[in-house]
Amino acid sequence: FSPFSYGFRPGRSAHQALRQAKRNINEGFQDIIDLDLKSFFDEVNHSLLLKLLKRKVKDPVLLKLIRSFLSSGLLLGGLVSQRDKGTPQGGPLSPLLSNILLDELDKELAQRGHRFIRYADDCSIFLQSKRAAHRVLRSITRFIEEELRLL
Repeated sequence: FSPFSYGFRPGRSAHQALRQAKRNINEGFQDIIDLDLKSFFDEVNHSLLLKLLKRKVKDPVLLKLIRSFLSSGLLLGGLVSQRDKGTPQGGPLSPLLSNILLDELDKELAQRGHRFIRYADDCSIFLQSKRAAHRVLRSITRFIEEELRLL
């Protein structure tokens, strides 16, 4: 995972993320885009996540278990409803699965040369002008919608 990803990672903390944010600001990156992926855990696209997992996990039994974890039903009002998107909030695998999906965002930001920090589904991108911030917001929103199938 990216060195600028801080959430749900051993040895990483919110304090470290804040220190990195301060460094970015002190180095002149003072125009900030704050992304909060609303209802992120409820909106995770299963097919995309499983596709990303297949790149990293070669054990078909483990992949099947993860697929079962993702699609496990919800008990609402005495009825079980199947889930076709989202990860179980509070589930033991959900933090890891969220980092696997959002690592794609981290890679995209790094490839574009942006300074950023991400803590779980909250991401801040640091830029040197408002004009750049508006341009990046449009293009990153498009990436999140089209490539990650979120928002």
